[in-house]
Amino acid sequence: MIRILLADDQRLVRAGFRSILEDEDDLTVVGEAGDGDTAVAVCRDLRPDVVLMDVRMPGTDGLEASRRITADPRLSDVRIVILTTFDLDDYVYGALRAGATGFLLKDTDPDELIQAVRVAHRGDALITPGVTRRLIAEFAGRAAPPVPGVRLNALTDREREVMALVAGGLSNDEIAARLVLSPATAKTHVSRIMTKLGVRDRAQLVVLAYECGLVRPGWLGG
Repeated sequence: MIRILLADDQRLVRAGFRSILEDEDDLTVVGEAGDGDTAVAVCRDLRPDVVLMDVRMPGTDGLEASRRITADPRLSDVRIVILTTFDLDDYVYGALRAGATGFLLKDTDPDELIQAVRVAHRGDALITPGVTRRLIAEFAGRAAPPVPGVRLNALTDREREVMALVAGGLSNDEIAARLVLSPATAKTHVSRIMTKLGVRDRAQLVVLAYECGLVRPGWLGG
């Protein structure tokens, strides 16, 4: 069972999401929060698997709440999905840097919301990968110049190649096809890379790839 925390300042939004999610046998909403401080407190208390986090909330916003949650080692297994009304929102890139697994548009279809929660729980893909890739490329291009990739020295040439393809939004199956590997081998490469670099999930791997200059905005199209 995937345990979910809903953090949004609008009760109707939370009620709508709860109704959609709890129709599924493998999903349950264990808590709600109307602001960032409450979201952090409830998260520490209930230890949900996935948090659906609105960006704009009174007091502590979703971005700062995400930072606090991901900085807490007791919550290392919690996955955060940022909710936004715009697909090019300045907050979203910062949210990914703060440790969010990805983002989801509030007007997404119910089936996509359900799938997004499951994907975030697995931690093996970004939410809405095409749009997310475009967004990350957009804001990575506006950010500070790339930091030399000293952390990448621990990677083999093959692992750097795999990391670059992850940054391009490719799934394990797509990476396997591109590099003529088995899907299991591609998955193993990705897992080893994340372990070596100490990142939470693929979203953090993408951000690090841009920040270290391993890939550049728009390099794989978008």
